[in-house]
Amino acid sequence: MYEYPIKAMQTENTDKGRLQINVTSALGATPISGATVAIYYTGEPEKELEEVTTNDSGQTAELELSAPPLEYSVEPSEQQPYSEYTIEVTAPGYEPVEVSGAEILPNVTALQSIQMRPRQEGEDYERFVIPAHTLFGDYPPKIAEAEIKPVNETGEIVLSRVVVPEYVVVHDGVPTDSSAANYWVRYKDYIKNVASSEIYATWSDAAIRANVLAIMSFTLNRVYTEWYRNKGYDFTITSSTAFDHKWINGRNIFENISQIVDEMFGNYLSRPNVKQPILTQYCDGQRVTCPNWMSQWGSQYLGEQGYSAIEILRNYYGSSIYINTAEEISGVPYSWPGSDLTVGSRGQKVLQMQEQLNRIAQAYPALPVIAEDGIFGPATENSVRIFQSIFGLPSTGIVDYPTWYKISEIFVGVSRIAELTS
Repeated sequence: MYEYPIKAMQTENTDKGRLQINVTSALGATPISGATVAIYYTGEPEKELEEVTTNDSGQTAELELSAPPLEYSVEPSEQQPYSEYTIEVTAPGYEPVEVSGAEILPNVTALQSIQMRPRQEGEDYERFVIPAHTLFGDYPPKIAEAEIKPVNETGEIVLSRVVVPEYVVVHDGVPTDSSAANYWVRYKDYIKNVASSEIYATWSDAAIRANVLAIMSFTLNRVYTEWYRNKGYDFTITSSTAFDHKWINGRNIFENISQIVDEMFGNYLSRPNVKQPILTQYCDGQRVTCPNWMSQWGSQYLGEQGYSAIEILRNYYGSSIYINTAEEISGVPYSWPGSDLTVGSRGQKVLQMQEQLNRIAQAYPALPVIAEDGIFGPATENSVRIFQSIFGLPSTGIVDYPTWYKISEIFVGVSRIAELTS
């Protein structure tokens, strides 16, 4: 079993990270243009570093901010590997929002989503305080469980097939804490949040993918086995590291992690002749060791050595583990066509995509309205490129798997105003 080398970090120079803020209304996921965004060092509210406004898509330009040296986050270090900033957002007619402790890592782009609620009489502002990252802060280690759950017990409810849910219900505390709030969180957003809370976005691509696959497989095991609901609880998963993963309400995510999740969110880990996703447990591998599970720091070391994501996972979970694909994606109007749509493509899937882009354009004026003719021409390609640039995808103009499902996600979000306000 490979482990990582520990090396002291002496350098005191700082690097730069990037931050983009995306501001939407809590009603209908529509962008808020002209919102004022102020950035401060956390703990220094009198020292404003930046003040910017959002564009028609509710976004700021990418801001460059100081961050600690890269080596603090790519190898174990006693130094805090990220800098912390406070973000204040105001907009006419909405309650102000403050996020304290947004994490900026060097050489990567942090994405901070802000959802603003229409102003209510007597309400002041909404504040999120982001605790320490799990690799830097002090969190309880995972309580060991069997990686495969029994599914033949009397009265146990188990899904008939593996389905990626539209939402998971996150209990923000240990299972028995009845005072902890439950949050409905889109599945992909949950995975992005957990990955950004538990690994560093500066890690190798293979290490990030291995950890994302482990997080998704664990989560889908909770979904598939109805683990908590079978125990009488009304949630899918908790935010306690002793039981599940660390999910942090209101925290920023990172662009490269977001893109990897968008690409892989239909996947999970399997073993031969086992239907359920594997409950892939792990530990940091530095303060806590776990010989039969994945070491997070160890995965980074192996990624730096050139191991692929599946090679990293097999190093820890054994050679029989493999990547599987869910049979169904919930909450989308139309399923993935099975191959990329590009200039020259024709048919019903192109028409479905064009209709959804035009509905999104009603909320996002930067997106041009296009002909709904089922023909993928230059105008459709241009619309796809603009959509991809707004929503953090590579601007290829090709509707690949991540783009198809991102279009579906945004379409559903902007189409649900009546449902959200009912």
